[in-house]
Amino acid sequence: MAVPSELYCWEGDWGLPSVNTECLIVLAYAKFSGAPLKIHKIGNPWRSPTGSLPALKTSENSSLSRPSEIIIHLRKQKYNADFDLSAKEGADTLAFISLLEEKLMPALVYTLWIDPKNYVETRRWHAKHAPFPLNFFLPGRMQRQQLERLRLIRGDQELAAGEEVERELYRDALECMNLLSQRLGSNKFFFGDSPSSLDAFVFGYLVPILKMKLPNGKLQQHIKSLDNLSHYCSNILALYFPSDRREDSSHKVSSQPEGCDSDHEPSKRRKQLLSVFVGLGAMLCYALITGIVAIQHVQQESLDHHSPGLRSLSSHEEEEAEEEH
Repeated sequence: MAVPSELYCWEGDWGLPSVNTECLIVLAYAKFSGAPLKIHKIGNPWRSPTGSLPALKTSENSSLSRPSEIIIHLRKQKYNADFDLSAKEGADTLAFISLLEEKLMPALVYTLWIDPKNYVETRRWHAKHAPFPLNFFLPGRMQRQQLERLRLIRGDQELAAGEEVERELYRDALECMNLLSQRLGSNKFFFGDSPSSLDAFVFGYLVPILKMKLPNGKLQQHIKSLDNLSHYCSNILALYFPSDRREDSSHKVSSQPEGCDSDHEPSKRRKQLLSVFVGLGAMLCYALITGIVAIQHVQQESLDHHSPGLRSLSSHEEEEAEEEH
């Protein structure tokens, strides 16, 4: 029996299998096509074979990162969610994916990583799920990457958060969602009763907007006003990711314990002490690696070797102090 490919992706929250659009696209396509993947949900992209997420480690020990490359690989392995599509439906798929990437993706990047109010929550989530000490600088690094991505898409190196930029991006996003709603109509999926790669892309872009809890919810308000799109996302979650919905419900219940806060005090103190020790250890390792300790040692030896007068003066002063006592 062949060893299944391994997929590394961002962890989930809010009832989502992952909080990342590209990871959601791959996860959904794997479900739709029946591809057997061993899934690793993590909060540290450096643990993946490519240093980014999503990442697919194939049975041939090669690694892929882009959702389109991963989907092509799965198709080559005979896991094809588009097998029954006509030529016209295939062309429509490419057209709508281009629409998503041009109109909706920039607004999604902006609302998660550039909008000042929302970025506070985005940063907090990634800092909470990243391991120490990466949680201090990984979110900021990711924001810089996303800002550069948005600048390249728009061809504007001076792009920054602001009402004019937000208005333009959100106008395109709302237009895109309206077109998707019209195309979906009353269908279960975009091409009938079976999901395709287009459904994976649409789901990956829309469901974070629908489910994430952010201070600035302009995009979320609009998708909720489009009943068929909001039901479409919820149905895919219920049909293909039921365990993630149950986990989210259990987290909500466990977040309101019956006991008082003092029951958890010893555990909190142990974690705090552990964090302090880990921090001190990290600082010591940094000092050793960078040569701070070694440099100080060399400087002392150099002082003793080149300045014997200072050394003898110090010894003489010590002897006088002893005689006085």
